[in-house]
Amino acid sequence: MEEGRIAIPSMGTGGLDGERSGHFGHCDVFTMVDVENGEIKDVSTVQNQSHVQGGCMVPVNLLADHSVNALIVGGIGMRPLMGFKQVGIDVYYDAERPQIRPVVEDLIAGKLPAIGDDQVCGGGGGAVQ
Repeated sequence: MEEGRIAIPSMGTGGLDGERSGHFGHCDVFTMVDVENGEIKDVSTVQNQSHVQGGCMVPVNLLADHSVNALIVGGIGMRPLMGFKQVGIDVYYDAERPQIRPVVEDLIAGKLPAIGDDQVCGGGGGAVQ
């Protein structure tokens, strides 16, 4: 990824040296990483908004409102995945590493795959199936 804004669901206060949340809808904050010319230029966080079961578009709209181009997840349900596709946010998958910095660096380097429909979970915090 050469240019754009990456969002990573994060635990606690987030940040580049923080830990990624296992499921985007239940994170504390989203770490936002701005990339210019293939390099990290700025890092900020945005508080996740609470949503009730079935309210999966709340975080989709939140990230769209913050001009996010890409999202890195370790798990996501089909409904929000479809929502991200509708608003033009590409969703990438990495369930192996909980640290934020390495997965951001992998996305910038083009090493993370786009999530497939067969990798979604049932929602409600369940594991990827």
